[in-house]
Amino acid sequence: MEAYVKAFMNGFVGTVNWTWKSIWFEVPWYTNYFWGLILISLLVWALEILFPWRREQSVFRKDFWLDAFYMFFNFFIFAIVINGVYKVLGVLFLDVGISSKTLAVVEMGHWPQWAQLLVFFILLDFVQWFTHILLHKYPMLWEFHKVHHSVKEMGFAAHLRYHWMENILYKPLKTLGVMVLGGFEPEQAYIVHFAAIAIGHFNHSNIKLTYGPLKYILNNPVMHLYHHAYSIPEGSYGVNFGISLSIWDYLFKTNYIPESSGKIALGFPGDDQLPKGFWSQLIYGFKRNKGKE
Repeated sequence: MEAYVKAFMNGFVGTVNWTWKSIWFEVPWYTNYFWGLILISLLVWALEILFPWRREQSVFRKDFWLDAFYMFFNFFIFAIVINGVYKVLGVLFLDVGISSKTLAVVEMGHWPQWAQLLVFFILLDFVQWFTHILLHKYPMLWEFHKVHHSVKEMGFAAHLRYHWMENILYKPLKTLGVMVLGGFEPEQAYIVHFAAIAIGHFNHSNIKLTYGPLKYILNNPVMHLYHHAYSIPEGSYGVNFGISLSIWDYLFKTNYIPESSGKIALGFPGDDQLPKGFWSQLIYGFKRNKGKE
């Protein structure tokens, strides 16, 4: 029991200290996700202002400040709270004989740096794409994911508006993906993490980007807008599930882009019954919504 308590405290206190040091620039710049998130957000927001796709949309769009708060809550505050729990799970896995060595499928330590980063990026993105499908497919998980899909006007900050329970699902599966790589995270993995933040911000932004032929590989704002469409193809539980990469949707036939005007309604049937405030959304999903699905 003592080992579990120690693991929890180390995880909690360690994350608090790291976040505090990040705020005061006391960590290497390439691991400073606090100011990195702010810088990327300001850059994408500036591009939204200069080159708006939907010109009628306000600079401070609907729920702008709610989404901005979600960014810091999900990326830092909740991470502080939950990191101790993950450390406890790590000790528990070791106690039952599960480790990165037992699950390792490939060892990348001797690979070139670019190959390590590429495989790391692709594997984590596939895990997130698959997890994203689960959030849409299963009603219990969809109840939590509704918070993200309650966005009515798209902008960069909507990227990180999601229910904290999504972290509970995403984080272990991403960790499992790393364990498949022998628990190996490339030395320059920060490149992948910052790239994922930037791509996610762009995908939710009010900027029209398709990347030309690269649209079959990279997710983009036009494609992702239809993921948030109020009306989806009949018989489906969603489309365009890609996170950073669109290739999974094209490979598994979940892609859908009927046009690219950007003039579509966002949300889902019954979204008017979802609470509007942060604190109400924080506990949403634990009691089945009685409104229209």
